[in-house]
Amino acid sequence: MFGSVRVFLDFNLPNATTWFYFSLLLTIAMFFKFGRLFSIRNWDLVMLFLLAPGLLLVNSAREMPETPAQVPPQQAASLIANIATPGFPIAVGDFATNVRFGTDPLRWRWIGYLWLLCGSVYFFLRCLLDLAIVQRPALGPNLDFGGLAWMSIALMACLTAVAFRPDDRIEPTNRQREEVTPAKGQVGPESAWFGLARKWVMPPWWMTRGFAIACHLMVVLGLMLIGRIHFQDAASGMAAAALYLMLPYTGIYVGQIHHVLPSALVVWAFVLLRVPSLSAIFLGLATGAAYFPALVVPAWIGFYWRRGAGRFAFFYLMTAAVTIGLVLMSLHLENELESVWRQTLRQAAWQPWKAPTAEGFWTGIHGAYRLPVFIAFFAFVLLTPFWPAPKNLAHLLALTAAVFVGIQLWYGDQGGVYVLWYLPLLLLMTFRPNLQDVRPPTIDSNRDWASSLASLAARGVRRLVHRPAPQSTA
Repeated sequence: MFGSVRVFLDFNLPNATTWFYFSLLLTIAMFFKFGRLFSIRNWDLVMLFLLAPGLLLVNSAREMPETPAQVPPQQAASLIANIATPGFPIAVGDFATNVRFGTDPLRWRWIGYLWLLCGSVYFFLRCLLDLAIVQRPALGPNLDFGGLAWMSIALMACLTAVAFRPDDRIEPTNRQREEVTPAKGQVGPESAWFGLARKWVMPPWWMTRGFAIACHLMVVLGLMLIGRIHFQDAASGMAAAALYLMLPYTGIYVGQIHHVLPSALVVWAFVLLRVPSLSAIFLGLATGAAYFPALVVPAWIGFYWRRGAGRFAFFYLMTAAVTIGLVLMSLHLENELESVWRQTLRQAAWQPWKAPTAEGFWTGIHGAYRLPVFIAFFAFVLLTPFWPAPKNLAHLLALTAAVFVGIQLWYGDQGGVYVLWYLPLLLLMTFRPNLQDVRPPTIDSNRDWASSLASLAARGVRRLVHRPAPQSTA
């Protein structure tokens, strides 16, 4: 009896390749508009899978040995002849595994990063194109709101199972606890904030994965609220949330906090867009956690220009300074501030004039080739406060996504794999309606608390400066 019931419990989680194919089929079935084959929405849906082959190549190359075994030409020819023979019981996957005609994992890894670089160039240009797209046709998903909600719940359960799969349930040894070794399968470097959190707390595997799942849940809820509040279309927000859970990038990095936490905070900055101070606080927290969100602050200041830019800048600087200051103080108390500072200065990943030694497309390439890319990117960042003007929500989405994608083009340490940093923004661009009129609300200085406090402080300063001199008595 037990053996008969056991067959219903023999469930195997899909690997990255299977997830890629099935998510592509589900995406076309749920969101593709077959009556408008050449619409921009259909093209965006298909191109969202552009980076998946590159990530699959990079991940598979990491699993190959550095000096793979060579298959003799006679054996390879025999296998090819046998496969061509009808009825030969060998699978294509077995052939691909056994036959490596001089496969070099380093070369395949570089090809994967080249693919990611080309895909990042496309998404950067797509973000710039979105700045000029004003009219967007109202194309709803093929499922109603209830169906999308059910699909999102089911996908969230599947991702939770992937995050807690038995292969990753490896408790660190005592030596690993002392060295603060990154988690198994980690992709990309962590910031000092994540490193300190791991060193102090060193939580068990289930707590770390649970926090990552909570961050993904924050992204999903944020996408839903953006659709409901800013798009005035709850179905669009639910469609973006369901597609976020369905895409293979989410499944690949489902348990890695440093990939999803910055994007979760940025998404909630968009949710609270109507309150500049709250958006600034979330962006400041994201900057303290991963640093790179600081590059989108000029675009946000241009968005709030004359409609709360001053308070946005104040609250952002205050939050980022407090967060980074706590990290620096903690490093000083641990007597690690000097070593971390020296290590940061030696890293060539963020210094484009140096040839990086970390894994990535630019590894071993002279800095003279990467430096022009960085200069062009930095010039684009400096242009974002002024162009286009005035900005609406569609412009802010496109500029924020373009900055995050542009980082992948010159960053020297696994640049291109940080897809989750900008994936929610690409989904919002895909499903957004016409947002030409969505701008920050005007601030009534007579009812605004910040304006009242500023006026009160200005009057106090004037009284101190222009205090009349005491009269002398005869």
